[in-house]
Formats: sequence, C-alpha cells, structure tokens
Amino acid sequence: MKKRLPLTSFKGKNIAVTGCAGFIGWKVSQLLLEANKTVIGIDNMNDYYDPALKRWRLKSLKASQNFKFFKADIGDYKKVKKVFKDNRIDAVINLAARAGVRASVEDPWVYLQTNTQGTLNLLECCKDYKVKKFVLASTSSLYASLDMPFKESSRTDTPLAPYSSTKKGAEAICHAYHYLYGLDISILRYFTVYGPAGRPDMSIFKFMKNIDEGRPIPLYGDGSQTRDFTYIDDIAVGTIKALRPLGYEIINLGGDHPYVLNDVIHMLGKHLGKKVKVKRFKLHPADVTATWAHIDKAKKLLGWKPTMPLEKGIEKTVRWFFDNKNMLQKLNWKE
Repeated sequence: MKKRLPLTSFKGKNIAVTGCAGFIGWKVSQLLLEANKTVIGIDNMNDYYDPALKRWRLKSLKASQNFKFFKADIGDYKKVKKVFKDNRIDAVINLAARAGVRASVEDPWVYLQTNTQGTLNLLECCKDYKVKKFVLASTSSLYASLDMPFKESSRTDTPLAPYSSTKKGAEAICHAYHYLYGLDISILRYFTVYGPAGRPDMSIFKFMKNIDEGRPIPLYGDGSQTRDFTYIDDIAVGTIKALRPLGYEIINLGGDHPYVLNDVIHMLGKHLGKKVKVKRFKLHPADVTATWAHIDKAKKLLGWKPTMPLEKGIEKTVRWFFDNKNMLQKLNWKE
C-alpha cells in the first residue's frame, strides 16, 4: 500500500533528485518511492565524508524498482545533460551541494562549482528539456543578522562564508530562470537538519561518537549559541510539498524553536547514558551565533509545520546510532 504524501497538486511521475545518496536526498527519495513515484537519482559520491555511509543509504534506495541511479557531478554539464536526454523528468529537486561552513573557507572553488554552477547546469537542462518544476535546497546560513526569527524577507546579502555565498548565487540564478523562461521554482532554506543517518561532519554525529567513546566533544564557543534544529523527516515532507506549483517562492523550513547547544549536548549524554566531556575551541568567525526560522510562509503555502519534538528526535537518532554501530565504527571519521 503506497503512502499518502502531499503530492495532490503535483501530477508528475518522474522526479530527479540530485544528491540522492546524501542525508536529505536519501530521505526525500525514500518518501517519493514510498509514494510510488519514479526517482532519477544523481550523486557524485564524493569523499567530503566517508562514501561508505552514502553507499549504505544508496543500497536501500536501489531496492526499489522505481529508482534509477546515475553517478554524475552536477558541476559537469555534459553528464547532467545526458541524464536529462535519456530520461523523462517532470521535476527536479536539487539537493546536491557542498555543505559545511568552515570547510568552504578552506576550498571555496569546489563550493562554487557544485552549489552555483551545478544549479545553473540543472536549470539549463530544465529549460531545454521542458521541465517546469525546480526545487532548490538553500540554507539558513544566508541570514547573517541577529534580527530573529528570520523571515524570508530578512537581509541575506551579507553572507559570512563561501558556502552561504554560493547558495545565494544559486538562488539568484533561479530567479533569473524563473523570470526568463517561466520555470516554477521553490527555494527552501533549511535550518540545522538532524536525524538518523545524518552527516558525520555535523555536530550531532560528532558529539554522539565522542560521547559514546568517552572522548571529549569538540565545542566551538561556550555552547550558548542557539540553533533551530529540524528533524530529517519533517524536512523531507516539506521538500516534497514544495513540488506544488508556486511560481517563484523562497520558504523557510525550520523547527520554529531555537535550542541552546549546551542543552542539546545534555540530551545526547542522557540518551547515550554517558558522561559528557568537552574540549573547547574558539568560535569560528564564519559561524553564526543563533538561528530561528519564521515559518508562517511554509504553513500558508505548503500546509507544513514541524511535528518532531527535539527530545524525541534526539532519542530516535541515538537509537539509530546504536542499531548501526557496527557500520558506523568502520567509517573514516574526519576530526
């Protein structure tokens, strides 16, 4: 029995999901397949973090006969164009990205190639192959002010790192293609996504691993910074809802409840059943001190709001960590 998902206003069958082996792309693809959609998955399987985790996610998707996988980099226009040429595509959800604020300071060129040029390549293909719907994953890192909660109309022209700068560039190119060619585009600004099978470079997973091993967690700053944590399933549902016709819209997807990082660390220690040790580092200049999503627009346009309380989401994440500990212990974790 197929699951009921919010696709009633999107009639297309074939959806290209870039970054399908990534954290969010995997969950979005999973839900689309459960709704009996065909997913054309695209991923370059890069080694920003251990590809073994990406292969683990990909294996579960390949179990579905409605999933087609293409190993390709969206920064490579010729390879992207071939995927569009060889497949009927009704919509694109672009979740392929180089993520990580601090890492983008070290190697900004690869962020430009994937986040901005890659988006341009996909938009060109949408234009040429008559794909009218495009969903872009953007980021709350664009909000550099302290005027919270962040509204979609808040200032985003002062990004603090190449990561957010290249995402802003992708948003701007999307607007141009909507204006010039009538593409229906939904831009989603995600707020601190977490949950089972998450990225090993994100704080939640680094903290879990170190706490479980009795090692100090790396904490940048004093832990008083706040984040609007949002559970992966909520993000995936909101992303799929954004396939509906909207014209051109920028929409926040966030938990609408900022939590102090120290409190989240306490929750992790409690559910892991371990004492937390901390090794402090100076706050990175590219890190924002607080995030909080204003989500009225998501409620109005998408009928979306988060449903997973943070404490329960942390518990589910820790449970997945324990259930898949053998696989996780084999990963090459970067410090």
